[in-house]
Amino acid sequence: MAVGNHRSDAVDEGGEALEASGESERRATAEREALGTPVRPRSKSDFDSSYAGQPPWDIGRPQAAFAGLAAVGGLIGRVLDVGCGTGEHALLAASAGYEATGIDLASAAIERANQKAYDRGLNARFLVHDALDLVSLDGPFDTVLDSGLFHVLSDDDRVRYVEQLRSVVVSGGRCYILVFSDRQSGDWGPRRVTERELRDCFADGWRVESVASSAYEVTLHPGHAEAWLATVFRT
Repeated sequence: MAVGNHRSDAVDEGGEALEASGESERRATAEREALGTPVRPRSKSDFDSSYAGQPPWDIGRPQAAFAGLAAVGGLIGRVLDVGCGTGEHALLAASAGYEATGIDLASAAIERANQKAYDRGLNARFLVHDALDLVSLDGPFDTVLDSGLFHVLSDDDRVRYVEQLRSVVVSGGRCYILVFSDRQSGDWGPRRVTERELRDCFADGWRVESVASSAYEVTLHPGHAEAWLATVFRT
């Protein structure tokens, strides 16, 4: 009887382990799907639904790449955070004393960003606004931060987006763009971006100072993806 009980316990424990493993895999798959797939650009409805919970890119702090830029004085003047999500980068700029604006199409993200600003006592402005219509904002801007917007745009929208940036960034102003890199393995997440794509998109009216290896932090394992951090100046 004792042997039988041990076997039953072992079977139960094994079944529980398999169930837990299956649940873990289902959760990981759902998180990857929340980031999108490389086969198509993301739509507004994708992001609206993502903020029903906590999307994997919403890490609750600034991306380390942008925090590092702020620490060495890389932000200047009026700062625009495009595709701001829940606002961590605009709030980073505001905490350093800069006039900061964040825009995003997802109204739920903007609501959270405004609440964060209130809770932290920071003067940052957040708007539900289309990054493909930057000229209707009250620019110009001296610094633009793009954390994960460029890599979800279609090819045509990338062209339009860069044209919009060129219209609202002052001469000598800078854009910092953090995107998934083509060096990232696997087929989860947004479309990968090559260094050449970044340089080609910013070939007219810009000076590409650098396209450096970086990391795009996410909440799912292993905590980051391979990324490029592009630094471009408006000529």
